[in-house]
Amino acid sequence: MTLAQDPHLPTSAVAGDETTISTSGNGQAILYLVGPGVASKREISLGEDIHLPSRELQNAGRYVVSVCSDACRSGSFYVAAAEPASLTFLVHPSRVPVGLSDAISGVALPFDPFHNLVRVPMAITFQLTSGKTAMMSRSVQTQDGVAWFRTSSGKDAGVLHVVAAVDELSARRAVQQVASEPCNLRIKGQRTPKAILVETEPVRDCSGNPVPDGTIVTFTAAEADGKSTVDAPIKQGVARAQIIVTKAAVISAASGVVMGNELRLGAQP
Repeated sequence: MTLAQDPHLPTSAVAGDETTISTSGNGQAILYLVGPGVASKREISLGEDIHLPSRELQNAGRYVVSVCSDACRSGSFYVAAAEPASLTFLVHPSRVPVGLSDAISGVALPFDPFHNLVRVPMAITFQLTSGKTAMMSRSVQTQDGVAWFRTSSGKDAGVLHVVAAVDELSARRAVQQVASEPCNLRIKGQRTPKAILVETEPVRDCSGNPVPDGTIVTFTAAEADGKSTVDAPIKQGVARAQIIVTKAAVISAASGVVMGNELRLGAQP
């Protein structure tokens, strides 16, 4: 009997593809195959080629082959991921104010049909579109199977469509862009028989987007002997409040860090 020499292993293999191992010598032996998620044992005839079926090579990674007759000879080879078959795409956040620097980020990971991460460098294209306006188109090379981007939010409230694509594969996500903090807050007011009725002009952010209903505007009436405040939510773009003031007063409004103009009203006649 001729003892088995080291098995001749493939220099490259792809997940899901069959491959062949060559042996030398003659007689019977046992072949052991151990790899990611796989462990098998079979009898072989030395000097013949051994075919490893595709079902045993679906996981990318390092495989160890041992051929044992009177002694054991071992070697290893690597199985690489196949071509991309799906694209995992994550985008953060799902809701963002307009006009924020580096506010939107995304990461894309290509996987083959067997759920192996494809680590071979490839270009993934990220595209951001707001309405009919293309905000960004950027090609990013993957590093260890990962490509990512970071960018600022746009100027217009509404749905921002974000797409990642590689070859014929694509994945789409949506980010809701909302108005940022109010800007150029303006108020007007008039006396009624019992109080002062004060309201804002339509409240918008610095890009002209209507501020969402429910945003709080604080109205303050300062008299000689004290102050009174009323918190009023924006409804249909406008905040309104009624403040009981009988003396001369200065009325102001604020929302977040934004101050509005002042109204100076004389005492009730």
